[in-house]
Amino acid sequence: MLKHEKRPLRVQADRTVLLDARHPDAEQAREVLMRFAELLKRPGDLHTYRMSSMSLWHAASMGLKASDIIDSLHAFSCNELPLQVIHTIQRLTDRYGKLTLERSGDDELLLNGEEGLLRELTEHLEISSLLLGDCTEGYRRVKGECRGFLKQELIKLGYPVVDLAGYRHGEALAVSLLGQARSGREFALRDYQERAVDLFYREGREDGGSGVLVLPCGAGKTVVGLAAIARLKCDTLILTSNVTSVKQWKAELLDKTTLAEDEIGEYAASFKQVCPITIATYQLLTNRRQKVDEYANMKLFQQRNWGLIIYDEVHLLPAPVFRMTADLQATRRLGLTATLIREDGREEDVFSLIGPKRFDLPWKVLEARNWIASVSCAEIRIPLPQEELQYYEAAEEKDKARISGENPAKILAVKQLLHKHKGKSILIIGQYLKQLHELAAALHAPLLTGELPHTQRESLYQSFKAGEIPVLVVSKVANFAVDLPDAAVAIQISGSFGSRQEEAQRIGRIMRPKAGDNQAWFYTVVTKGTKEIKFAQKRQLFLLEQGYRYDIVEWPLDWNSSLNIPTVEDEAVTRMNWESAQ
Repeated sequence: MLKHEKRPLRVQADRTVLLDARHPDAEQAREVLMRFAELLKRPGDLHTYRMSSMSLWHAASMGLKASDIIDSLHAFSCNELPLQVIHTIQRLTDRYGKLTLERSGDDELLLNGEEGLLRELTEHLEISSLLLGDCTEGYRRVKGECRGFLKQELIKLGYPVVDLAGYRHGEALAVSLLGQARSGREFALRDYQERAVDLFYREGREDGGSGVLVLPCGAGKTVVGLAAIARLKCDTLILTSNVTSVKQWKAELLDKTTLAEDEIGEYAASFKQVCPITIATYQLLTNRRQKVDEYANMKLFQQRNWGLIIYDEVHLLPAPVFRMTADLQATRRLGLTATLIREDGREEDVFSLIGPKRFDLPWKVLEARNWIASVSCAEIRIPLPQEELQYYEAAEEKDKARISGENPAKILAVKQLLHKHKGKSILIIGQYLKQLHELAAALHAPLLTGELPHTQRESLYQSFKAGEIPVLVVSKVANFAVDLPDAAVAIQISGSFGSRQEEAQRIGRIMRPKAGDNQAWFYTVVTKGTKEIKFAQKRQLFLLEQGYRYDIVEWPLDWNSSLNIPTVEDEAVTRMNWESAQ
């Protein structure tokens, strides 16, 4: 046992936890922390985590007790745990399970809990308006149609509800997984995929059938969805992020299940077909001509007796779909995602309406088993040319992010990275269309943006997958659910400010296992001395929490660094151009 004062954690009274990344036990402590705390920032080697109510409730939903959390902190903390932290951990984790919801007839539910707590909660108008009749010791009668809204309101008050009210089965559907995919490859669920489905379904338990499964990109989230459909054998509505993903879901269903083509419908763009398995996009569901209009396509939720709704990329779920989901609490709900991070702060709605986290598989676990690629991450810092720097310093705050993001000098770094990885399939991803057009022209590479029709996008994806296009420049349309298994290098040249969610999505484009050395590389090119550095540090938090590390490389690139970037033939010209730009 290490001496008490030499352990890697320091727990503070505000529930933040400092992790010394230099400590030999830092990695072990980090793996423990990520079960019940969120990474907030990482200035240098000191990483700051926080135990929020949401992180503690997710931990409780996965079976962790307050004593487990406190014992873990004791084992790694170099200081005595503040008493108020111990009490808060006990209080918050104890709240999960204090209230349960059960069915009492077709149109009525029972909210069960301690009478004192029920009295306190029903003093709130938002709660009392959802109840029926007089107060009864130990429970309150709830309007059946208010199941989702009640859970939303209670979690806002700090009390997550364990929903035991059950689900309707929906229309039965004969469907099974194939032992051999129709494409000819052997097919079987991996052990973690089976476990994920088991923990979602929770056979024999009344709280099964709703929740979120967190799996890294490349881990086979779609396959987990297929397995859930095969387990439940019912009509299923699949909601996903874009038309490309709709096509991918359909292809996987046809390849790996007994379903026929006429049993799978696409509800996207101009082709709206409702079948036992129907795949739709969030964008189509939330389309309307004017803000005052109704969401005409939301009728899809009532068009069949769905037994399961799958929310692919659940972290992208838009607000109108939350509202409809509140009305569908009697239908089983499965959320699939690589990250529960939401930039809009609506994690509570995911928890209460889709369900708590049921399974979370760290990316590094899959990497160690060679089921995803081993990724090296680097941040390359480029200064602004003098003329651009003067423009940046004189600009308003709201314009500085774009000026630094569109730094024209980034093209030099991109060209050298392309030379380093010559022969690999390379994605270059950015935020700003003007910048992407200029870069694509400079590299003589094809450009894929939302401006292109879907057929042209699909053609470019297929050419890239076939190896006919070695370098593809893409806008943020490639953030979401794009299957490019052979992409080995991603270079991001600009992004959506400090979006951790986007960082996770972009690295996901290169995570799928690779033939040979199973290696991939993820580069972020940022402008030093600008707001882009701060944004980059925030974006990296999610991957740091997963165990990845970023090498920081200053321009001019260090040829002897761990990146091992070789000198290009025209290095002298490149440097001369750079110096003249200064």
